[in-house]
Amino acid sequence: MHIKRNILLNPGPATTTDTVKLAQVVPDICPREKEFAGLMKGLRNDLLKLAHANPNEYTSVLFCGSGTINIDICLNSLLPEGKQILVVNNGAYSTRAVEVCDAYHLPHIDLKSSVFERPDLAKVEQTLKENPDIAIVYTTHHETGTGLLNPIREIGALAHKYGAIFVTDTTSSLGMIPVDVEKDNIDFCFASAQKGIMAMAGLSFVIGREQIIRASKNYPTRSYYCNLFLQYDYFEKTGEMHFTPPVQTIYATIQALKEFFEEGEDAKFARHHRVYEAIHEGIDKLGLKTVIDRNIESGLVVSVQYPDDPNWSFEKVHDYCYERGFTIYPGKISTSDTFRLCALGAIDEQDIKDFFVVFREALNKFEIKHK
Repeated sequence: MHIKRNILLNPGPATTTDTVKLAQVVPDICPREKEFAGLMKGLRNDLLKLAHANPNEYTSVLFCGSGTINIDICLNSLLPEGKQILVVNNGAYSTRAVEVCDAYHLPHIDLKSSVFERPDLAKVEQTLKENPDIAIVYTTHHETGTGLLNPIREIGALAHKYGAIFVTDTTSSLGMIPVDVEKDNIDFCFASAQKGIMAMAGLSFVIGREQIIRASKNYPTRSYYCNLFLQYDYFEKTGEMHFTPPVQTIYATIQALKEFFEEGEDAKFARHHRVYEAIHEGIDKLGLKTVIDRNIESGLVVSVQYPDDPNWSFEKVHDYCYERGFTIYPGKISTSDTFRLCALGAIDEQDIKDFFVVFREALNKFEIKHK
């Protein structure tokens, strides 16, 4: 079977291998069969390995939905009565956590800072010191809106120093950037299958301390579908999801994790870095500018300023590239006009070189100034 290969330079879903795509072509099965429950058990165990999580302390819980469902689940499920959440917010995805808090009317502090800089750890500590009722410290590891990487290990240490748990969104880092939940002081992290694992959209998962999940049984129940303890408890009792799982997506995720371990963590991280370096090289050759200091970039997403030329049209350039098998993505910075080029997925250095040939063609076609 020939499947057209597109190079997705958006921040997920990512380019996948044909073997992951074809893993979805399986005999129909009722997801309540023991055979399928066994597959999910193996998948949950493998996800712990992805985060270097000790299975005696951590567990993984699967959910049907995009990455945002995990933000909803962790924040509404893990907050005890009479406590509040500290959101260390320097980007669009931590802002989304604030929006979840607002939607559930959860007491919270929005510690907002510049999207172009890492958070001020002294301010984080001061806020914790002044608010002893903070039970959860939350931030995003990799802010894909900009490509900035946050210092989660240090933030997690501060959370623990002041008796809070640390929850971090690793949707766009887990499986691409080294994450070790114990070394990084992480109590809960989460991601989706279509990002670092390079599988398909529709399956998300939370990795967290089992003891805390069990304790959350006695916290206020703020959601039925998005409740971490209820889903965990159903898995433990039956081996199944509480509600219908995304069957074919789970098969694809199992195959993608198999390929992850075959490639090897270090080799995969090195490949993503090669792609990232090739993106910067191509940008530099065209004389374009980026907006985040490379010292704090993730190595996965590069935010590029629009060329200073009246002929520039993101839509026209996007469509030209898209028609030739390459996808670029709009920026997510309210104060700057940017687009993003990302090093996610089953791509390598040569794919980026091929992209810049097409991208340069687009700039020339629409008479957009560059080197």
